[in-house]
Amino acid sequence: MRMPTDGHARARLRCAALLACALAWLPAAVPAQVKPAGEGAAPQGEAQVGKALRDADFGVTTRHAGLQRHVEMYQWTRAGGGYALEWRGARVDSSGFAPGHENPREMPLREREWRAPVSVDGLPVPEDVVAALGKWQPFRPGFSALPGNMSATFQPEGDGLGSAENPLAPRVGDLRVTWRALVLPPLADRLALRDGKWTLRTPAVEPVAADAAAGGKTSQRDEARDRPRWPFVVAPIFIVLLVVAVVVRRRRSQA
Repeated sequence: MRMPTDGHARARLRCAALLACALAWLPAAVPAQVKPAGEGAAPQGEAQVGKALRDADFGVTTRHAGLQRHVEMYQWTRAGGGYALEWRGARVDSSGFAPGHENPREMPLREREWRAPVSVDGLPVPEDVVAALGKWQPFRPGFSALPGNMSATFQPEGDGLGSAENPLAPRVGDLRVTWRALVLPPLADRLALRDGKWTLRTPAVEPVAADAAAGGKTSQRDEARDRPRWPFVVAPIFIVLLVVAVVVRRRRSQA
């Protein structure tokens, strides 16, 4: 068996040194816009709602971030010089109305709102951020879980429930109940991690406005940042392989 000579050992050391230099240089070639999970990072997963929300009075549930119960009552209201019957979400005080235009003294059913905790990638999303991004949307729930006492008073009407015996001819004091859910959009481009919690991501400056303000320098920086970086990654690897091939060839010729 041929023992390695000093020349062979030096060649191996040179190859190892070149390879180490190339590997140490590679992190500098990684695109600047790629950030590790940490300060300023964007969400990787979808929003997770902690629990299902439920309006126990009516058996209405949702898996969204919020649930609202909206209640309206059919009441007398002032209309010009007279009166009119309208659906109102709050009690109308009729103490000064003419006789025969009395409204109930109170709303027999109150409005309610429920919120669920929201998290992304295992970190909670603050309530103010959820409120800023979420959108309240009406929905028609199923009423298969409607409790017996409510089913005796309410019946399906439109997207909700109504207490009127004839929905086309409601009477003073009849109620109408509807629900809304707080729906969140995709959060990947809307959140950023700051001090260990999710915050609203600052909107990006429009390129045209930025160019006008900075004399075109911003677009030049963007162009340089977006330029392909793969040649800087491939080049050192190619050089190392080429050097290794030359050294191996010389060793074979000297053997």
